[in-house]
This record gives sequence, C-alpha cells and structure tokens, in this order.
Amino acid sequence: MYQTTIIREAHSEGVGLHTGVFGHIRLVPAPADTGIVFRRIDLDNFPIEAQGHNVAKVSYATSLMKQGVLLSTTEHLLAAIYSCGIDNIFIDIDSIEIPILDGSAEPFMQMLEHAGVRKLRRKRRYLKVLKPLEVAEADPGRPGQIRRIGIYPADEFRMRCYVDFPHPLVGQQEVEMVVSPETFRHLLARARTFCFERDIAPLREMGLIRGGSLENAIVLTDDGVMNGPLRFPDEFGRHKALDLIGDLALAGLPLLARVEAHKAGHSLHTQLVSRLLADPTLWTISTDEASHAVEEVPFAALSPAPAAD
Repeated sequence: MYQTTIIREAHSEGVGLHTGVFGHIRLVPAPADTGIVFRRIDLDNFPIEAQGHNVAKVSYATSLMKQGVLLSTTEHLLAAIYSCGIDNIFIDIDSIEIPILDGSAEPFMQMLEHAGVRKLRRKRRYLKVLKPLEVAEADPGRPGQIRRIGIYPADEFRMRCYVDFPHPLVGQQEVEMVVSPETFRHLLARARTFCFERDIAPLREMGLIRGGSLENAIVLTDDGVMNGPLRFPDEFGRHKALDLIGDLALAGLPLLARVEAHKAGHSLHTQLVSRLLADPTLWTISTDEASHAVEEVPFAALSPAPAAD
C-alpha cells in the first residue's frame, strides 16, 4: 500500500456553524509524508496540522489551535478525508471555521470525488495499536451513568459507536462497522448534525450556533423533528459515528485498531487520541497492512490515478 493525495483541487464555500463567519475552502494536492494540513490563507498560509497535539477545545465541536491561530469544526471534513484513505492533503481556508454546508460529510465526499486520488511513491504508514487504552468520565446529564471510549488492538480500522438520548426519535442507537470509503459513503456520510430546540437559545447565549439553520442541522422538538424527514431512522447515531471518525483522524496516521465509544463525545474522543499518542508503548508505526485493512478508495468515482512522486 502506498500513500495517496488528490489529483486536482476542489473548492467549496459556506457559513461556519458556530461563528456564523462565511468562508472558502480549497483542497490541494500535497507531497508524501505531509499528512493532513490546514492552511489559513488569510494569515499568510499559516499551517495547522490535523494532529492531536493541536487540539484546542472540544465543547460542541472540535477546534485546533497552533501558536494562537484557531480553526473550528474540523470533524466532518476530517472524517471524509480519513475514511477515503487520503494521506496527504492541504486544506486552504480563509476563515476561522470550516463551513458546515448541509451539516453532514456528504458535500466533502463530493469534493473528494471531484478531486480524485493519486498514489505516491512512498509506503503508507499505519498507527497499529498494541495495547488497550480506555478513558471514562461521569455523564453530567445523567447522574450515576458513565461515558467511555476505548481503543484495542486489531488488524483493521473497526469502530462501534453507541448513543442514548431520551427522545422518542433517538433513544438507544448503535453503529458498528469496518471503516472504509464504501462503508463511510453508504452508512455515515449523509448523516447530519443535530440539536434540541430547547438548547438553541442557551447555545446562542454562549456565542455558539450563530450560523445554524434548518438547512444545516436537524432540530428536535420535545416529541418530534422540526425539519424532517430524516435521512436515516438512526441518523443521530450515524452522525455521532461520523464525528468519532473525524476526531480519530487526529491520530495523524491511518489506524489499525478497534474503537468502542459508549455515549462519548468530542471531549472523550480527543482525550483518547491525546493519551494514545502520549504513550508510545501502546502503539507502533507499521508499513504492513493486514489483508482486511482499508483499500485507498475503492468506489469508482475515486479510482486512483497512476503513481507519481
């Protein structure tokens, strides 16, 4: 298996969910061993690597910060890039927040399909987990209950995500899958972010969801949904699984591991990544992929171009 980048640039634009700031993004090919790197083109192309040590805050979205330069709501775009096996890419952006677009990863998948995939003449490196690691915390909204996440050795990237919200349309939902371009595209990419109507005013008082609308988020009322229909009956669980993959991308390399998340969120996701990277006895870097590990991008629209330097 060889590292990949994209063949051609792809563009999009839109408003940020939390800041309400309009921005433009451009996906740009990158050489081998670059990784996934954001560039704030409004700040002289200041680079912010999509890696765990750059995580800044994770309350209602995942934000990165490097030397005081902030970039918010990275998880949906990172989930698409990571799941599609794109190892090296520059993401140019001229604002403080990645556009929310329709609230899912589908528009980013369309960008990647347009961009295509190119193999590079460098072996892909994997982060292979050798020992289990678990992180847990009390669930502040439900006394006596625990949120937890764990990562365990495996020969492929497999994840299980369980959510439980006290709402008639949500309740207990679980997604379990081997992460690949095909499974992500068909099972998760179209699942949108969501919020509860009762939380809108408090969140706006906190300076959040200034760009939120019925066009980019599902809004749940006390007993239904304000802007249906849903794209999947379990769209909420699927979106949480999407978020999980986007946060795991901050490991910086493709994972060979099994991840299980139980009512977790951005905070636990990124704690897991940070603690994993901080203890090199838990993992090794490998260029050998197991027989079941993810192919680059097997669906036709993203067929690889010939190898290049």
